[in-house]
Amino acid sequence: MAIMTAPSATTPIRPAPPTVSRRGRKLRDNLTGHAFLLGAVFCFALFMWFPMIRGIVMSFQRTRRGETTWVGWDNYTRIIADPSFWTAWKNTFLFTALALVVGYVLPFFVAILLNELRHAKGYLRILVYLPVMLPPASALFLFKYYAYDPSEAGLFNAILKALHLPTSEWMQSPTMTIPAMVIASTWMNLGSAVLIYLASLQNIPGELYEAAELDGAGVWRRIWNVTIPQTRLILALLAMLQIVATMQLFIEPLILANGAGTQDSATSVAYLIYQHGFFQNDLNGAAALGVIMLIVLAAFSAVYVRLTTKQD
Repeated sequence: MAIMTAPSATTPIRPAPPTVSRRGRKLRDNLTGHAFLLGAVFCFALFMWFPMIRGIVMSFQRTRRGETTWVGWDNYTRIIADPSFWTAWKNTFLFTALALVVGYVLPFFVAILLNELRHAKGYLRILVYLPVMLPPASALFLFKYYAYDPSEAGLFNAILKALHLPTSEWMQSPTMTIPAMVIASTWMNLGSAVLIYLASLQNIPGELYEAAELDGAGVWRRIWNVTIPQTRLILALLAMLQIVATMQLFIEPLILANGAGTQDSATSVAYLIYQHGFFQNDLNGAAALGVIMLIVLAAFSAVYVRLTTKQD
């Protein structure tokens, strides 16, 4: 008897999926990453690079009644010949120097103190950081009308009187204008630096302090031989950032001293740029002054990078 076998069903052969080469996969991943970066690059180009290039071009031009002409270095020579130019740089450098003495050293020691405390750490950190959360204009108006009131009703004058010390006119005194602005600026920005220093201090191994104690090192020797070397990179970085930020002094003289201050004691380079651009309608002179500030800050940054590279 013959056995009938059913015809076997043939399975359709599917084509092999196309293989993607390693080079093509890498190119696709790079395109995806560049697509995500495109928005950030566009924002930087529109809001930072274009205004910078436009300002450099304007510094070599003069615009009068809608007509723009190329004048070469005339704007620079005119700005440098202005006596306010040198006064502004003197005030700016003085503010930067005092801010480094007070506003750079004080947060470091406050951070060391907070790091050594065992109780109420969170509460004290919030208390230190609280001024940073205030709008700068509000904090400066608080100093202007409450702390720096030249009468005996002012906070600082009341404290000086209670200590039987002579009172001050603060922002109305040419000699006290810069120190008063340094105090206000330090109070406003203290919290940010303290938190950065705290994060750096907590990464220092405790064994280093224990070894220093076994060697008989006191508090100051432990700070000098352990804390400062271990936080050297953070200290150098914040020093550069603070110098660049304080060189752009603007809002403090604008609010506390109503701009120039008594006998131009509060005029800064940034405020002089603002004055040329918006009060004197001299946008080309303001652009030239801005380029000079850019060159000064760029030169300082280059020197800083060179020195830190040699130390490393």
